[in-house]
Amino acid sequence: MKVLYERCAGLDVHKETVVACVRVMEGAEVRREVRSFATTTRELMALADWLREAGCTQVAMESTGVYWKPVWHVLEGEFALVLANAAHIRNVPGRKSDVNDATWIADLLAHGLIRASFVPPGSIQELRDLTRTRKQLVREIVQHKQRIQKVLEDANVKLGSVVSDVLGESGRRMLRAMIAGEQDPHKLAALGSERLAASPETLAEALHGRVTAHHRFLLKQHLAMIEHLEKTVSEFEAQIEAALEPFRAVIERLVTIPGVSATAAHVIVAEIGVDMSRFRTVGHLISWAGLCPGLNESAGKVKSRTLRNGAPWLKTVLVQSGWAASRSKDSYLRSQFLRIKSRRGPKKAVMAVAASILTAAYHLVRDPVAYRDLGPVYLLRLDHGRAAERLAERIRKLGYQVEIRKAAA
Repeated sequence: MKVLYERCAGLDVHKETVVACVRVMEGAEVRREVRSFATTTRELMALADWLREAGCTQVAMESTGVYWKPVWHVLEGEFALVLANAAHIRNVPGRKSDVNDATWIADLLAHGLIRASFVPPGSIQELRDLTRTRKQLVREIVQHKQRIQKVLEDANVKLGSVVSDVLGESGRRMLRAMIAGEQDPHKLAALGSERLAASPETLAEALHGRVTAHHRFLLKQHLAMIEHLEKTVSEFEAQIEAALEPFRAVIERLVTIPGVSATAAHVIVAEIGVDMSRFRTVGHLISWAGLCPGLNESAGKVKSRTLRNGAPWLKTVLVQSGWAASRSKDSYLRSQFLRIKSRRGPKKAVMAVAASILTAAYHLVRDPVAYRDLGPVYLLRLDHGRAAERLAERIRKLGYQVEIRKAAA
């Protein structure tokens, strides 16, 4: 097999150690040297010096948790780095050791058999950290809201049955009054806004429960935690807005896609970056995101075509945007959703819409062009005859006679 890189290295990265194998072609012979380094900054600098002295030009490593990141940051700029998915470069079973893993990675790299994972530039990596942490904080807020609802149900306070948002302005006033010791349901109901759909009598009936000191303590702690997390999320939002300032034009184009909110646009930029040359085609991006069916065929039989995990942080946001787009009237994405839903069901339909959203995002990020919706009848125009016959057949099933004639131009 042809050797592409005569001087390269493979790294087996762990939490506390890095096992490095330098592979050098000397004529027809291959010389390998293996050394171990600690993961402290001083040791990683020594690793870089050793690779430089060996004349290495290419270095590959596995994406092991977050432990590869410090190694990447130290070596970045001096060597051509390749980050490999561990599932794609497994060694022969029964021959696993740190030395063998590093040697295997070096051999694969030398022959060009490692498919590099997408590693965005530093600014995009920082933006990723912000958007992902924001999502985790929002999840924690939702969990505490559910715990408050659980406490209220335990106290037989049916506030969630008559108020759409227990943590809205009216709900919070009532909760604070409960925490302060107020027991009278009519006084608690009077704290509700006039805009609430429930009448004061209905509110008072729902608020008549058995709130003990134990319930008040739990409500106080959960409400305080929610308010603290909401303040933290606001600080993250401000930091994200500052980090996105260089990409403001891209964000403004992305939010014009039906179903894509400002938050979704932030996540899209954070996950795929703004340099679309990393993906050879839009199909490669869709595959990387895990939005296209897999290929699993044997003996002429097509087996499971399930989607792989792909990029989970991006995929979930695109699916949420797909559901939102399926409700946007007079749009291509809604017509696509309804068309596929009738044949394959809503889950496959929303995945197709998510792939279409990512396709549009790819072109809007790559090119400074405005989003142009194809319209709700675009898919029907692709095949007039089949669409007309399908609609006529539905009318015939209702007991009518139908004759299809093309209208005069």
